[in-house]
Order: sequence, then C-alpha cells, then structure tokens
Amino acid sequence: MSVAKVIEIISTSAKSFDDAVSKGVSRASETISGITGAWVKDQSVEVANGAITEYRVILKVTFVLKGGSDD
Repeated sequence: MSVAKVIEIISTSAKSFDDAVSKGVSRASETISGITGAWVKDQSVEVANGAITEYRVILKVTFVLKGGSDD
C-alpha cells in the first residue's frame, strides 16, 4: 500500500501557462521525490499597459511518501 501527499505550489512564467506548469513541476522535483502527478487548480495573468506580463498557475502536486512497511 502506498500513501501519497498533495501540496499546493504557485509557479510563474513570462512565456505561457504551459511554461509555468513545467517550471513548477521541475522545481518541485528538485526537493521532492516520488512525484506522480500534478493538476492546475487555478490560473491567472498579470497585466501592465494592456499586455500580459506574467502567467501564474496554482498547482496541486502529488507525491508518494517514503518510509513505512512497504518501502
């Protein structure tokens, strides 16, 4: 039996929502092992002078906890 945990992170990009998601998962994987999935909870943009300046996503990242009797 596996036990998983879900955390919420915020990631940004000047390029796109897809880039913000990729950067968020990549950065999370630097400190969290066993990531099995992520889903976008929310997304928004920052606007200045009528142009998008930043794409922002709130991600729910799922990872399997280490330890316990099944590891």
